[in-house]
Amino acid sequence: MANTGSGSLAISFFVFVISAAFLPKGAAETLTVEGQNLATDNVTVIEGETATISCRVRNNDDSVIQLLNPNRQTIYFKDVRPLKDSRFQLVNFSDNELRVSLSNVSLSDEGRYVCQLYTDPPQEAYADITVLVPPGSPIIESREDVVSEGNETELTCTAIGGKPAAYIRWMKGEEELTGETTVEETYDRMFTVTSRVRFSVTKEDDGMPVDCIIDHPAVKDLLAQRHLEVLYKPEVKIVVTYPEGLTREGDNLDLTCIAEGKPHPHQINWLRVDEDVPPHAVVTGSDLYIENLNKSYNGTYRCVASNAVGEAYVDYILYVHDSRAGEGAPQKIDHAVIGGVVAVVMFAILCALIVLGRYFARHKGTYFTHEAKGADDAADADTAIINAEGGHNNTDEKKEYYI
Repeated sequence: MANTGSGSLAISFFVFVISAAFLPKGAAETLTVEGQNLATDNVTVIEGETATISCRVRNNDDSVIQLLNPNRQTIYFKDVRPLKDSRFQLVNFSDNELRVSLSNVSLSDEGRYVCQLYTDPPQEAYADITVLVPPGSPIIESREDVVSEGNETELTCTAIGGKPAAYIRWMKGEEELTGETTVEETYDRMFTVTSRVRFSVTKEDDGMPVDCIIDHPAVKDLLAQRHLEVLYKPEVKIVVTYPEGLTREGDNLDLTCIAEGKPHPHQINWLRVDEDVPPHAVVTGSDLYIENLNKSYNGTYRCVASNAVGEAYVDYILYVHDSRAGEGAPQKIDHAVIGGVVAVVMFAILCALIVLGRYFARHKGTYFTHEAKGADDAADADTAIINAEGGHNNTDEKKEYYI
């Protein structure tokens, strides 16, 4: 039945073409409506998904629409599919549109598809199908698994089989790194991208994640991650376990050496710089204990720690004070209390100044000497002195001045 239908369709198509060819010139022109045109769109699709091609006609006069593949084989003639590829399915057919879907798209389906309209002259519009192929999961490799601080390491990331070529970015924690990228095109029009990054490491990089991030239009959130493993020499510090405060003659001294590194320090030693450690000093692992201190023990005591990367040390300076040193010394004063007392005193002084000012303002007036009493009515100062009680003719001797 399918073959019979195809044969009938071919015959009908042949008759249609022959008939159109032998129509009078004026009759052929009537097949085209003025303003009739054909349009379509390019399609980009990810491999394995579905592409849809739409052949659209404006002002169609019942002209036949068909869709051809890149090899110019007919996929659909009107609403009939001569091509034996069930992945092509009719989505819509009308006088104004032929819309066809292509499922499970592969790279071989890429190319230029032709929308054809039988007018005089015939019209064609082209739909380019572009197939995107996501690359495989990126592979990240390191030149060495473990690196010592201060040395350089190299990481390589590879994205295989993408189309178009992927873009690779590097991130170390929150820091973006710059890599060197090479692109190789394979025989099947795919691309393999390799990126290399180099950088020096510090002890802070130990455990730091390094991400290889793939940017590609066909895939999102594609990355590979590797955590750095960095070896570093010890970090050393000395803790005074006893005594608290001054070291006096007769006291005991207890020091603890704390060392951290990668790998963990395999050896911790105590020594006295430029001198021997006191003979009765006791060293137990990371602890140094000296009892019954005296001033002959003064000096610099050093803790040295080492591992496979290197060694580090820290010093403790011992100064033995007299046995009564620090006794009777004033106790520590709380600076906050001192500040409070000073504030109260300043406030009291300010209040006293305000009170005195108001007092003098209220008692401000005219002051008289004993000789000037009752001289309010005098015309001038000399007359006032003469007229005052107990006044004398020698006015120069009666003048007094108040300052």
